[in-house]
Amino acid sequence: MNRKRRFPCGLTRREAVWKMGCGFTGVALADLLAREGFITSNVNAAEARDTNPIAAKKGHLKPRAKSCIFLTMNGAPSQVDTFDYKPELEKYAGKQLPADKSYINSGGRKVGFLTPAWRPFKPGGDSGLLVSDYFPNVRKHADKLCVLNSCHTDSHAHGSALVAMNTGKTQIGRPSLGSWSVYGLGTENESLPGYVVMLDKRGGPISGQPNWASGFMPATYSGTLFRPAGDPILDLSGPKHLSRKAQREQLDFLAEINQRHLAEHGGGSDLAARINSYELAYRMQSATPEAVDLSEETSETLDMYGVGKQPTDEYGRNCLIARRLVERGVRFIQLYSGGGHLEETWDAHAGIESNHGQHAPEVDQPIAALLEDLERRSLLDETLVIWGGEFGRMPFSEGQNAPGRNHNPYGFSMWMAGGGVKGGMNYGKTDELGFEAVENKVHLHDLHATILHIMGLDHELLTYFHQGRQESLTDVHGRVISDILA
Repeated sequence: MNRKRRFPCGLTRREAVWKMGCGFTGVALADLLAREGFITSNVNAAEARDTNPIAAKKGHLKPRAKSCIFLTMNGAPSQVDTFDYKPELEKYAGKQLPADKSYINSGGRKVGFLTPAWRPFKPGGDSGLLVSDYFPNVRKHADKLCVLNSCHTDSHAHGSALVAMNTGKTQIGRPSLGSWSVYGLGTENESLPGYVVMLDKRGGPISGQPNWASGFMPATYSGTLFRPAGDPILDLSGPKHLSRKAQREQLDFLAEINQRHLAEHGGGSDLAARINSYELAYRMQSATPEAVDLSEETSETLDMYGVGKQPTDEYGRNCLIARRLVERGVRFIQLYSGGGHLEETWDAHAGIESNHGQHAPEVDQPIAALLEDLERRSLLDETLVIWGGEFGRMPFSEGQNAPGRNHNPYGFSMWMAGGGVKGGMNYGKTDELGFEAVENKVHLHDLHATILHIMGLDHELLTYFHQGRQESLTDVHGRVISDILA
């Protein structure tokens, strides 16, 4: 007997019997789920997304911002040296940690003496918002900034804390904030990625790709990496021996084969994502070179961003590309400052002045230029700009006679600008020495809920069905910080 004999349906006898058996066991469950409306709603949603998963979609709310630019300071800047002025640190300089703060966990590192800000704070704009001399150019835009001084997170470690900042939890394997944004809203330019990530040329974060991955969602929603130096994306011109017409015919044939396989093997989200990625790559060959071509910019604009000069050239280019991507409808862009480890990032264990004195000048002028450029092009109102790291730094030195500071997840500063956010204000407070958030605390879930709200998404309604439950970015924790919204 030929055991490999196939029926007209294309299955062997053994495969047919196996599939019938599996089907019988699911009849009762399917009936129950159908009565609840679960199958119809989820299957239809999945089919719609497989058809064109990054097509622009309406959110749950009226959006305040169409796009988001997340300026990520990898390594964690010191809040008491940048945006959270603490005059009490000058009063108690050189003193030991107060007894009532002895519960503060320094991560096993040495605890030194209370240390005041390494550079002076000065008021900026009409609001008089205090900003450190590490950011003199950003200070000129103080009236645009809403500084969140009461942020706190769940980890002392860079890797897990940065994963949490991007995905809401310290565990690897969950979709990132950018992935949730594109999943919920799609993108307004289907010839460019909906979610773009630009790393520092010194390297990426130590926790790597999970920071911009789509986790349990289809890979379509993952961040697309642009190279920090040279051509942002390689091989955009396509094979020289193929004409555009021949390349199109190849992709059409490949799509036909893949769609046939997908129809015969349902639930292949990875394959569906790959099919879409081929099409996106083809469209990007036309759209991306123009989007990242800075030769179209005026010399005045290039100078404003610090392009072609040191130390601002790299981050200036990335900020300028971010503005160009926003103009072209890209939904979420993340720019990393600091790469590799320790002093190559904002991780100032050895010294605040030596570390922040290196990294702040790299980003200060480009960030200020980005805010100014977005405003003068009438893009700031519809673009949310976020600045911050994975946590902050302790207000005491790391050891005696030491100029560095250790990690501080209990209280740190981030800021937002544009996107319908009130400017020229501080929200929340840390205690008098800058140890921990004590007023209007902002957890990562609150931050993420607010970002999604600004972009028109309800963090409790934006869900993805995975392994038997509806997953969300905030896991239905967190609150929208309505007090900062104009």
